[in-house]
Amino acid sequence: MSIYLDYNATTPVDKLVFEAMLPFLTDNFGNPSNTYDLGAKAKNAVNTGRKQVAHLIHAEENEIFFTGCGSEANNTVLKGVATTFENKGRHIISTVIEHPSIIEPLNFLKKRGFEVTLVSVNEKGAVNAKEVENAIREDTILVSVMHSNNEVGTIQPIKEIGAICRGRNVLFHSDASQSVGKVKIDVEDLQVDFLTIAGHKLYAPKGIGALYIRKGISIEPLIHGASQERNQRAGTENVPYIAGLGKAAELASTFLQHNTHFALKSYFYKQLTNALGDKVVLNGDFHDSLPNTLNISFIGKSGAEILSRTPELCASTGSACHSGNKTISPVLKAMGTDEEVAYGAVRFSIGRHTTKDELNKAVKFLEKIG
Repeated sequence: MSIYLDYNATTPVDKLVFEAMLPFLTDNFGNPSNTYDLGAKAKNAVNTGRKQVAHLIHAEENEIFFTGCGSEANNTVLKGVATTFENKGRHIISTVIEHPSIIEPLNFLKKRGFEVTLVSVNEKGAVNAKEVENAIREDTILVSVMHSNNEVGTIQPIKEIGAICRGRNVLFHSDASQSVGKVKIDVEDLQVDFLTIAGHKLYAPKGIGALYIRKGISIEPLIHGASQERNQRAGTENVPYIAGLGKAAELASTFLQHNTHFALKSYFYKQLTNALGDKVVLNGDFHDSLPNTLNISFIGKSGAEILSRTPELCASTGSACHSGNKTISPVLKAMGTDEEVAYGAVRFSIGRHTTKDELNKAVKFLEKIG
């Protein structure tokens, strides 16, 4: 039986989430735009889901907009802000370690005349808020910095950057796909104008996400059509998945009151280092990072080799081997990690179903080839 340690890649749908979805896949199949009973039930499910998601991140209900995924939410912000505010300026700031759903839209905008500044990170994978501040210009219209990195887990100084952007009257977006449900998020405290949520990272299905847009801000929609989502995202609402995301948000709010991730992460790291000693190196910051994420390099080996020789483990590697050529994670490269160390990187990410017994077995498997 496989040991799943790749919860940053995706999570299983929680049974309670599935149960919340099921009625809207069967009997209550109405369109929320209709006023008769079936439509009213569907609309109520959408409203309930919106309320549950808003509660999780301390937002207001009318600040939550449902999307098809986190990537759509990111594209909505970048392209929407660019289109809406291009007369004010055409300069956007982001970081070198962002997810492709940020980097690729930025590349798209660069081809259309926008200028992009990507700030660097330190050896732990953290952005310096002062560098962001120094990059802001008169024509800067948006800053986008991920809340936490998906590979090494480093949590960024979002609150500090948010205060800087608010003070300079620059819109601020944070992709919190990896963070929501793992650490507490308060959009008012962080002073973000936009925040991205991906459902499948917090035990909801793939194919549903959400975007927080601070009240008073209006941007051009990514998808044009009818007036769903208060004219921000056209298309008939995915009622079952919205109900599922809402339930997942509700469950996450409860889980965060007694989060066990960091204790398991600490236990796993201690067992790994006891077993393998200086044959393993931690990438990133152990404490100022997601409580469930460990990025470990196996010295003298490749991450791909480690995973191929431990088929019992489900984990991810930040490196790859194409036609015999070594490539390393762009995130680790940006952190200045030694190439040979970076080549041996494996990301382990713990979830709500992870047990100490599974972690002990994982260490045994890794010890055999370490």
